[in-house]
Amino acid sequence: MSKVKSDVVPNLIAAGLLIGAALAATAARQAGWIDGDTVTRIVMGVTGLMLAWYGNRMPKAWVPEAAARRVNRVAGWSQAISGLVYGALWVFAPFDVALWGGVGAIVLGIAVTMGYCVTQARRGAAA
Repeated sequence: MSKVKSDVVPNLIAAGLLIGAALAATAARQAGWIDGDTVTRIVMGVTGLMLAWYGNRMPKAWVPEAAARRVNRVAGWSQAISGLVYGALWVFAPFDVALWGGVGAIVLGIAVTMGYCVTQARRGAAA
């Protein structure tokens, strides 16, 4: 089985879980068990968990060179942590804080990843 095909199944499962959570939350709202804000928090919390999961998988998806492993490890941790912060904010924080803090967490995770990549590229060019 090729690498591309082996990545499709977990990605489809993750997408199905997100859709399933959204549908279940919507059904619970229509049944009167939860309100609309809770639906949003559930979907955004699950989205944060997915971001963390993908961030954790990133280092395992690339070449095993030493420098690449370091870059992928930093990228994986920064993306996983930012996804967990995003999800936690959407579950527990007020909406305005969740929105801006969640966006900030994701942007910070991307900035850490890009900054580390640039630093490593400069070190490689200088060597």
